[in-house]
Amino acid sequence: MEKYQLKKPSSIKRRKRIGCGNSSGHGKTSCRGTKGQRARSGNVKRPGFEGGQMPLQRRIPKRGFTNIFKSSYQIINLSAIVKLEIGDINPELLFEKGLIKDDTKKVKILGNGEITKPVKIIADSFSESAIKKIRDAGGDITIRNASARKI
Repeated sequence: MEKYQLKKPSSIKRRKRIGCGNSSGHGKTSCRGTKGQRARSGNVKRPGFEGGQMPLQRRIPKRGFTNIFKSSYQIINLSAIVKLEIGDINPELLFEKGLIKDDTKKVKILGNGEITKPVKIIADSFSESAIKKIRDAGGDITIRNASARKI
């Protein structure tokens, strides 16, 4: 087989050169058909556009409700506080130890775990079982951002 007998692989195709005269087969309308929105220059439609028909995301029924006044808490269990073995606990300390992700957001202490040593805890909210366990151990509870009032 000689070099001049070699053929180009069928997977390699020439690029379609449009707008190069009518004899090329890709002239005049440049493969866009005649008239209509898609034949015009600058034809870019946003995702979800259905040609003026009501889009799907507006046709389907909406369900549920999002409460914009919802308050979310970062939750800490008593078992995690006991592992710290520190007498005074506050959100800044919990943030430093990596137990919460943001010391400016609300913190709630839950009563999962047992506590034996007296601990002074400052947080935004406490569960009833946490209050009972902390008090039984001789600890002290203070609510933050409520002018530091005690429970």
